[in-house]
Amino acid sequence: MEKHEEKYCPKCNSRFTCKAGDIANCQCNTVALSEAAQDFLLRTSFDCLCKSCLEKINHDIKMARGYQFPAQKEMLIEGLHYYKEHNNWVFTELYHLLRGYCCQSGCRHCVYGYKKAVSGN
Repeated sequence: MEKHEEKYCPKCNSRFTCKAGDIANCQCNTVALSEAAQDFLLRTSFDCLCKSCLEKINHDIKMARGYQFPAQKEMLIEGLHYYKEHNNWVFTELYHLLRGYCCQSGCRHCVYGYKKAVSGN
């Protein structure tokens, strides 16, 4: 018996059908992920992702290869690595990709799928 499950993409919240019991016909199997994208996904906390998010990750990983991580504050480019919101710097998805790991601080644009737990106080 084939296992089909309705899921919500943890990245964009769109609904899709996961066919874990019939992986050859699952929507995720239609995306040709690069080796770099596959390696990246192994370091995330994501469960199944929708086809659109897999395609975006594949694209973003490829695009990020054209940049280096800004190792010094002077190398940060506003609009590329961060933007300002009030007095805060908000780091972009590209910045997080280039950093290469999740700090588990609940960053707004975390590409690793980490969500900070909200306390019930």
